[in-house]
Amino acid sequence: MPTKPGKPRSEGIRAQNLARVLTLLHRSGPLSRAELTRLTGFNRSTVGALTTELGRLGLAYETEPAAPARAGRPSPRVHANERIAVLAVHPDVDAVTVGLVGLGGKVHRRIRHETERCPSVAEAVDITRTVVGGMASSLALMDRVIGIGAAVPGLVDSSDGSVRLAPHLKWEDEPLTTALQDALGLPAYAGNDATLGTLAESVFGAAVGKANVVYLNGSASGIGGGAVVGGVPLGGAAGFAGELGHTLVRTDGLPCHCGRRGCLETEVNLGGLLETLGLGHADLDELEAAMEAAKDSAAFRAVAGRQLDLLGEAVVNFVNVFNPRAVLLGGFLGALWAFDPERLHRAVAAGAIGGLGGSVEIRRAALGADLLLVGAAELAFSPLLSDPAALSNAISSAEQHG
Repeated sequence: MPTKPGKPRSEGIRAQNLARVLTLLHRSGPLSRAELTRLTGFNRSTVGALTTELGRLGLAYETEPAAPARAGRPSPRVHANERIAVLAVHPDVDAVTVGLVGLGGKVHRRIRHETERCPSVAEAVDITRTVVGGMASSLALMDRVIGIGAAVPGLVDSSDGSVRLAPHLKWEDEPLTTALQDALGLPAYAGNDATLGTLAESVFGAAVGKANVVYLNGSASGIGGGAVVGGVPLGGAAGFAGELGHTLVRTDGLPCHCGRRGCLETEVNLGGLLETLGLGHADLDELEAAMEAAKDSAAFRAVAGRQLDLLGEAVVNFVNVFNPRAVLLGGFLGALWAFDPERLHRAVAAGAIGGLGGSVEIRRAALGADLLLVGAAELAFSPLLSDPAALSNAISSAEQHG
């Protein structure tokens, strides 16, 4: 492919090389120059020039290495600059959570703003703006905030970030990213929360290095999911794949908003756990504390056991269909699993065909309450990771003329 007039081919190659190094630092953590040389296949002088350029752009910095284990000059360690940050937003039926996330997936701040009812798009954006305004001290410590990512419990059009349908929030054809961008003056991006959770766990959490994974996330708005098969996240023809919460687990079950009965997210739900615990709202830490306190309650054990059995029905289906190496459970599903992990393991081992259930790893997502914020942040970091120099220079120029 010919290069654009006035833009040397070598400049394009250098941009690709910068992107590769910054992405490695972002996803793998601090690496020595020697490790970068090995992982990229570039020669030492090229790696040195690239890390120097990333430092000039303010995207990376170097530290002295620990004492060498053997003779020879130790290689400096290169870090992605965690003070280059984005805002991450997760609207749900009972709260809007806002985070400040730096390069490398570092969550500097997380604030959960509870709501009395489902927030509208305008209310969610207004809450986000208010919460960000209260983060002044944390924002002042950042070198730069470059964008906004939103994790939405619904169908999101990846082409423009609009929410096609988020039934629990009662959102339909809502221009969420436009509203966020207008309110905060930063480029905004949005995606399905469970898909972004799958991405976050694959990059920073329990699914690192695993090519075949099913991920399920449970929140107040229901259950979503995602699958990585052969290292490729399943998106579907229109990008809406992963509605695993609508897997049938009980033929005579409760009616679901989708029009069917007995869907996983209808039968296994946070509301049922909270009601039995005598709670109206709870974040993940509060939920787990309450579940621990109720571990000797026969009533709660019966509700939790029933939900675990029905979750097992769904996981058996996913193991049969996707043959994953691991099934990861996020949100309240992770807390439910931790309450009685062996019950779920036994159900899956006994139900899956060909002994597949006995070999699959079932565990909770590693990122905990930060999971969806880290996933949303990946959307906002994507342009920077694709072309570090171009985006960094453009932002600097805009700041100088602002």
